[in-house]
Amino acid sequence: MQAETKRLHLARPTFEDIQDVHQIFSDPRVWTHAPSKRHSSIRETEAMLNSWIESWERDSLGPWIVREPNEYQVIGYAGCSLKRATFWNLGYRFAVEAQGRGYATEVALEASRQALLSRPDLPIIAFLLEHNAASARIAEKVGLEVAYRGSDIGNVDGEAIRLIYADRKLNTAQLEKILQH
Repeated sequence: MQAETKRLHLARPTFEDIQDVHQIFSDPRVWTHAPSKRHSSIRETEAMLNSWIESWERDSLGPWIVREPNEYQVIGYAGCSLKRATFWNLGYRFAVEAQGRGYATEVALEASRQALLSRPDLPIIAFLLEHNAASARIAEKVGLEVAYRGSDIGNVDGEAIRLIYADRKLNTAQLEKILQH
């Protein structure tokens, strides 16, 4: 599924996108909030891209590759992926040169709209670290609110605090399933 927003072209990912996506995911400037998540090999990017492609095949929705109209260069990704038929995971990441222009918010709004059209019964969730204020602003602009705050178990930074934003109130059982992500 290809889509457009006011300023962007959104396309299903293909393996032809791997070099551009890897360039973003291996850039340390993109990972100042979580340096250990930076891709150090193309294999990591390939595995991630494969999961995005599978998401589209399985659920007819997943992360989009984002480009400016009439441009070939990938400037980021954003979208919702269905996780364990329990929730939509909203994610976004953009090249440093494309940050600060409102692109992530623009695509996150469209992704949330598409997720709710597909499965309105499932919550939309955004996982982020508390010190990532830019990501929190995007989640809030999309209408998500903090549903959980706690230790980010498994993070190499033992002081890291995990936030889970949601588009609705979550009961204890829902939150427990989401935390298993």
